[in-house]
Amino acid sequence: MNNTIQKKHTFHINGMHCNACEILTETELNEHPKVSTVKSSLKSQTVDIYGDFGNMSHNEIVKELSGLLSKHTLSTEKQKNKVNWQEFSIALPIALGFIFLFILMQKLGIVNLVSTNDVSYTTAFVVGIIASLSTCMAVVGGLLLSMSATFAKEGDKIRPQVLFHLGRIISFFILGGAIGALGSAFQLGPITNFIIGIIIGLVMFVLGLNLLDIFHWTKRLQPSMPKFLSQKALNVTKLNHTLTPALVGIITFFLPCGFTQSMQIYTLSTGSFLSGGLTMLSFALGSFPMLALISFSSFSIHNNAKKGIFFKSAGLIVILFAIFNLINTFVGIGWIAPIFNF
Repeated sequence: MNNTIQKKHTFHINGMHCNACEILTETELNEHPKVSTVKSSLKSQTVDIYGDFGNMSHNEIVKELSGLLSKHTLSTEKQKNKVNWQEFSIALPIALGFIFLFILMQKLGIVNLVSTNDVSYTTAFVVGIIASLSTCMAVVGGLLLSMSATFAKEGDKIRPQVLFHLGRIISFFILGGAIGALGSAFQLGPITNFIIGIIIGLVMFVLGLNLLDIFHWTKRLQPSMPKFLSQKALNVTKLNHTLTPALVGIITFFLPCGFTQSMQIYTLSTGSFLSGGLTMLSFALGSFPMLALISFSSFSIHNNAKKGIFFKSAGLIVILFAIFNLINTFVGIGWIAPIFNF
């Protein structure tokens, strides 16, 4: 494309929740033949598009590009972020009921919700479920849909899906185990475990706030991998090779999902290949049902009329998890007396 005729067009982009959204929007918009470069910004909620659109107006460009976006929308005017506070009247009882149920199950010895020393496999499984439904997993869903579309063009619909999920589940166990084994090599002491516990609690607290979608500034606090690494990972979906779907599944371990990263940080503290592997395996299995639905259908919680209630419920649950873990981290080091008897 001749660079002398390229122009910069800036649009507002709605529905961005985390750094993964920047990567997803850039990848999808770059698919258009008239686009040469895309730079999206979570901070300003805008996207700069460089390309040659001739004499098309901004409204016409928005209409032409909007079909490429799977999770977000373009507009020429900034949309105000209106918080539906009435949704909390439903979300809060749901979240409290969920926590009460887990505490009851813990009392009965069925699961271990939180403890001063470790995160149970059941907890990792539940976090995986929440992650698969949350906005921070949009990039994984987008990756899966992009890969599916690439292979569907060749008439191959089932095999790539199976390889993707197998590659993801197996790699989460192996790579999680490797992180756990790495932790044993460093012989993490009480102070290091305390710091890791604080980091996990704070990361989950930020993730919960982001799900509530009340404070825009908290979205910038969510951890993520370097953008250029994640971008290269997403580019793998353009390959059409027998083992590519399995490779894409493996790559999801490294994509910028805060929930995944919080579990990875905890896994380091296990100091065990088996414990680390089973923790990440539990997380992957928790996220599997929703990703499987994405694989074989157009299901998406983002298109549901009740998505606001769901995200606020999930956000409150994650925040409560974060508070429990932060408190128990301080209890574990002996700084405060036990507050919760579970």
